[in-house]
Amino acid sequence: MPARIGVVTFPGTQDDADALRAVRVAGAEPVSLWHRDADLHGVDAIVLPGGFSYGDYLRCGAIARFSPVMESVIAAAHEGMPVLGICNGFQVLCESHLLPGALIRNDGMLFVNRDVRLTVEAADTAWTGGYKAGQEIVIPIKNGEGKFTADERTLDELEATGRVVARYLDNPNGSARAIAGVANAAGNVVGLMPHPEHAIDELTGPYPGPATDGLPFFTSVLQRLIDSELVNA
Repeated sequence: MPARIGVVTFPGTQDDADALRAVRVAGAEPVSLWHRDADLHGVDAIVLPGGFSYGDYLRCGAIARFSPVMESVIAAAHEGMPVLGICNGFQVLCESHLLPGALIRNDGMLFVNRDVRLTVEAADTAWTGGYKAGQEIVIPIKNGEGKFTADERTLDELEATGRVVARYLDNPNGSARAIAGVANAAGNVVGLMPHPEHAIDELTGPYPGPATDGLPFFTSVLQRLIDSELVNA
């Protein structure tokens, strides 16, 4: 039985269909999860996709954090379930205190929408095992509030404990220390501002390629579930 990976839809979510497709291409069974339903329907991992949940009112991700599904996601994450937050999903994870820091307005107050070059800093998380540490990849980014920020003590801790998952090579939004993604201490929860679900095939991925640099985020967690025998029967 293939692993079941849930993708949550909030009001205003934009990239849930893309994330579901990425899960399918990776070889897992995609499961749609609705924000008002606290039941996770037996999934083995969860993706919080990008978009503009609740229109980004108040703060990005601040309202979505209180959706019924998030209480279940938070509990599952604490028990070790792999959770990936992409863009707005990263913001939701920070608002839920599953990840440290916050995402604020980009430098220049501009919306950034282009392909970016990253280095994978941590290849030992549930979502990055298919990469090599230091590997350079190209993945699209599209955000207006994607500037990662945290106090210096938190930044130092993230660096010292190997929890910086990915780093920009050209830092398009002014993120502290060019951080594009971080993980929790256990490595099962990852937040990433770029969109790996938009870089999974030759037809629609970044050009010039490689066009599939984002796919290992999804195949990595599938392999982790198989290796750990965490796939629900």
